[in-house]
Amino acid sequence: MPGRRGQPKVVALGGGMGLSASLTALRRITGDLTAVVTVADDGGSSGRLREELDVLPPGDLRKALAALCGDDEWGRTWAKLVQHRFASKGHLHGHAVGNLLIAALWEQMGDHVAALDLVGKLLGAHGRVLPMSAVPLELQALVRGHDPQRPDALSTVRGQATVALTPGEVQQVHLVPHDPPAVPEVVAAVLDADWVVVGPGSWFSSVIPHLLVPELLRALTETRARRVLSLNLAPQPGETDGFSPQRHLEVLARHAPKLAFDVVLADEDAVPDQDSLRAAAERLQGSVEFAPVAAPDGSAKHDPELLAAAYDRIFRMHGRIGPWR
Repeated sequence: MPGRRGQPKVVALGGGMGLSASLTALRRITGDLTAVVTVADDGGSSGRLREELDVLPPGDLRKALAALCGDDEWGRTWAKLVQHRFASKGHLHGHAVGNLLIAALWEQMGDHVAALDLVGKLLGAHGRVLPMSAVPLELQALVRGHDPQRPDALSTVRGQATVALTPGEVQQVHLVPHDPPAVPEVVAAVLDADWVVVGPGSWFSSVIPHLLVPELLRALTETRARRVLSLNLAPQPGETDGFSPQRHLEVLARHAPKLAFDVVLADEDAVPDQDSLRAAAERLQGSVEFAPVAAPDGSAKHDPELLAAAYDRIFRMHGRIGPWR
């Protein structure tokens, strides 16, 4: 089936601020957009709601919905509201309004997907937001040198919030349960997509977990969609401290050795060794596209307009002939 109004069907995978940056860019170039979000967060408001109500962590889902809000007054108002956090001396302190709204609708409707679709409709979201799995997941990491007194020893670190800030070098991550079911709508969206965008985001805690859901990995491997891997602008302190851009590709390939990518998107200024990155991309059966995508303030954040332009150029240059072109 062709994309909406002849536009490409795009599925974006990730979590947290990285996925939000990608969605803010992608909604500018297509109206047929699905966000697939990790559900292993166990910190902050999400962690508290997860523990108290036995629900999926809503935080990254909320951020994705906010990123899909439009630039008009309605969209800006709702995006600001769902992101608002209470400041108090009581139990509401730190909770985001959107987290409470999503959790309440899950309780009322008993359906993760239907509730998120309803929130998206209320916000006027330019796309759909889905959890990668319908069961809460725990992220565990095998870390070398987690104990500074034993720099060569391997330790198991549990919990996404802990993994994201762990000292030492992450060697591998896995999910508990080990074979979580994928949300059926996610599998269908990936198989029906023209493009799948993976990243940017926290590599071990937001990007790679998608590859650890067997049904989702199978869909990513079998889909006829073109696949883009969008790299971060800088290593993340703790989780990927000291990682080169090509090292990011190597650890991803170690977790999903059969998954290929058509394009690796990187900012030229963030890649000191371009030849090594090209070689790593070739091992994933892809090529590298360099584009200026960094925010002008010098931070390690993507600029939405520049990132949108980069995605649009990739889609046009590398897309197979189809009804949306």
